[in-house]
Amino acid sequence: MTGVPLNIDWQQIMLHLLNFTILFGALWILLYKPVKDFIAKREKYYEDIDQKAQDNLKASETERDEYKARISQLDQEIRAEKEKAREDIDKVTSQRIQEARDEAEQILNDAKAEAERQKEKIITSAQKEISDMVTEATEKLALEQSASDAFDQFLDAAERTERG
Repeated sequence: MTGVPLNIDWQQIMLHLLNFTILFGALWILLYKPVKDFIAKREKYYEDIDQKAQDNLKASETERDEYKARISQLDQEIRAEKEKAREDIDKVTSQRIQEARDEAEQILNDAKAEAERQKEKIITSAQKEISDMVTEATEKLALEQSASDAFDQFLDAAERTERG
């Protein structure tokens, strides 16, 4: 080996290259490829989880929007029902007030009619009493006049007898 500059043995270099290539191939097959496959599987796993999370998020947002729409619709229905109930209450209240007014008017009319009957009865009774009193007074007056006339006639007769 005398003519090799810098003491380089090409055969040794080729063997080292062959060893390096074999070592590289073995490490590639035994370590790099399984690790790379494992990392790819993990990435795929996390991508699937992320995709599922995104899908769940979209589904949740869709459901949330649907629930918001339902709640809004229910709120509108509740408002409509409240308004209808309020109208029904107003209607019933108006009816009750009108019934109370009608009943009060009927009571007043009945009271007026009863008062009119009482008035007529009192007037009739008073007229009868007045009539009775007038009749009685007339009788008394007539009796008094009769008695007075009789007394006058008696006195006239007594005077005539005395004169006569």
